[in-house]
Amino acid sequence: MLRVAVCVSGGGTNLQAIIDGVKQGTIANVEIVRVISNNRNAYALKRAAQAGIDAVCVSPRDYENRELFNEAFLGAVDEAAPDLIVLAGFLVVIPSALIAKYENRIINIHPSLIPSFCGTGYYGLKVHEAALRRGVKVTGATVHFVDEGTDTGPIIMQKSVAVRQDDTPEVLQRRVMEEAEWIILPKSIALIADGKVSVEDGHVMIAE
Repeated sequence: MLRVAVCVSGGGTNLQAIIDGVKQGTIANVEIVRVISNNRNAYALKRAAQAGIDAVCVSPRDYENRELFNEAFLGAVDEAAPDLIVLAGFLVVIPSALIAKYENRIINIHPSLIPSFCGTGYYGLKVHEAALRRGVKVTGATVHFVDEGTDTGPIIMQKSVAVRQDDTPEVLQRRVMEEAEWIILPKSIALIADGKVSVEDGHVMIAE
């Protein structure tokens, strides 16, 4: 059984996709052991409560400095003893100590086809605004392992989504969620739970 901790900052739609996948059996041998948010008002915490999942808030605002927050965050993760950490719309820089301790055991969902529209400053609607400004015809989402960089870790899975001429950032964001994020994040977790994902020379290999 793969023990999964999910970190979220907002509504938790990707968290819900994971919860639904576990419930429906499309994600097998997985238990969501904890949901961690930096935002005590995040609806994701309610989603966790409704699903009977342990949920905690660890907010930088509650600590005098970043070092103390990082210690508390790492403690909240370690306490859950996860095999995999999933960043599902988590808008906090992950402490380097956590990345080192859970090497190739932290994954993130990003709402673009990396390396497009990613890196520092690209999150939430900003990603889709940038895609529309550039006039791309195709966008999508990427699931990748987390390393010390921003959106630079090995790519596990990507899925493309068409951009329409009358799209607004909000409309495009919703389509990317529905047609890509909610599909490839649960699928990536399922592949990891099945032991089919490995990292070799900085690239992800998926066993048939």
